[in-house]
Amino acid sequence: MRLSRTWMWGLALTLPLAAQAQVNLKLDRDMTGPRAKVLVLGTVHLSELPDTFNPATLLPLLERLAAFKPEVITIEALTGEECDLAARHPTRYGMDYCPSVEVARKSTGLEVPAAIAEAEKLLADWPAAPTPAQRRRLASLFLAANDRSSAYTQWLQLPDTERKAGDGLDAPLVELLGQIATRRNENYLIAARLAARLGLPRVYATDNHTGDNVRVKDEEAFGRELKAAWGSQGALLEARQKQVEPLQQASDLLPLYRHVNGLADLQLSADVNVKATMEARSQARYPQMWVAGWEVRNLRIVANIRETFRERPGARVLSIVGASHKPMFDAWLGQMQGVDIVDVAEVLK
Repeated sequence: MRLSRTWMWGLALTLPLAAQAQVNLKLDRDMTGPRAKVLVLGTVHLSELPDTFNPATLLPLLERLAAFKPEVITIEALTGEECDLAARHPTRYGMDYCPSVEVARKSTGLEVPAAIAEAEKLLADWPAAPTPAQRRRLASLFLAANDRSSAYTQWLQLPDTERKAGDGLDAPLVELLGQIATRRNENYLIAARLAARLGLPRVYATDNHTGDNVRVKDEEAFGRELKAAWGSQGALLEARQKQVEPLQQASDLLPLYRHVNGLADLQLSADVNVKATMEARSQARYPQMWVAGWEVRNLRIVANIRETFRERPGARVLSIVGASHKPMFDAWLGQMQGVDIVDVAEVLK
């Protein structure tokens, strides 16, 4: 018996979703060439560590990451483009996450879009052995482009005697780089230091806040209900804090990074951030709205990370991000074609 196309289509619509969604999207089994290797390192925010923190405690971690030999390093920071977008649309996006570029604008005479374009032009023909003048020039452009971590990467690769004003870097910008050197921030103390050690010209900012600025009628209620949802896991969080406190104060932070990248800690983070929030009761559904924004943010960051090696199939990529993001990054980046997720536990052994 012949069945009409209309009847067959109707049958498909009546099948359970799980039965319909059987298309195999893992289409890269027979791909040619090497596969990209992506290592997602969940990090603590160094600014939240005790005042006794010493950057030297990161050296064992840097040794392990250097052995991975990443060709691309991404960080949890907003791009200059997004900061410029937020500046032009403050009522929609705000400027809470972006440092001022006023000093760099005055020094270079360049607005953010022009600085980005000039930096890209230099990078397109970046030599294997740049001169100090070239590094100073690129550092000044990165600062004007609101890409401080990349500017610091160039600054670190200058000999001590060449860390001075000139070639686009005037005294105020040299002072700014000196201030950056004192910041307790993983983008500078881990990503930029590692990139400089490996001779990379830059790091890549991949954060995004265009989709998590949830619009609600009652912001106070939104914050109160979200805090209550997270607070429901208070006992677990207190127990976790007791575990990590001695690790945070150790003379070697490698065990701390092993801990926060461990399955148990990552599961706890996911349970507090998402599971408890989705289960929270709210007439306005505010906690669930927050999870939606959190997912949009993570999806857009993952897309930004993928873009950094779009033209580099087979690249070795290190993504440094707050540990709470790691489970989603591993899952979603692992679905990309030609991409393998590297076991962080193996790298940190």
